[in-house]
Amino acid sequence: MQGIQRKIVYVTLYEGIAILCASVGLALLSGQGAGTSTALATVCSVIAVVWNLVFNTLFEAWEKRQPVRGRSVMRRIAHALGFEGGLAAILVPLFAWWLNIGLYEALLFDAALLLFFLVYTFVFNWGFDRVFGLPASAAAQPA
Repeated sequence: MQGIQRKIVYVTLYEGIAILCASVGLALLSGQGAGTSTALATVCSVIAVVWNLVFNTLFEAWEKRQPVRGRSVMRRIAHALGFEGGLAAILVPLFAWWLNIGLYEALLFDAALLLFFLVYTFVFNWGFDRVFGLPASAAAQPA
């Protein structure tokens, strides 16, 4: 599976699972009810979907120019760190505002979610590639 179809399936699966996990995590960490946590998780998901499309487009453009094809562990780590780092820069101020806490508190609060999502992103991407195959940008070139 390639192109826009791959991206739509990826984003749908990734964010659906993420909303479920984040709703529970936000409720536990914030002490807010399920409704508030689910609303925040959904807003975060919309932001993450836009960031996901932008980041993955940029990453695949960079990846396409690399002389070494495939997705090594180091490349997957770089992908996960880049995605989650950019998302944190957007979400920390949102958490501070939504939960009425300071930026430092929001950063600490977000750190717990970032640790979860760092592992989740790595595992999800690896599993997604195993099930659906590598994108054209990472596939080995025919000899």
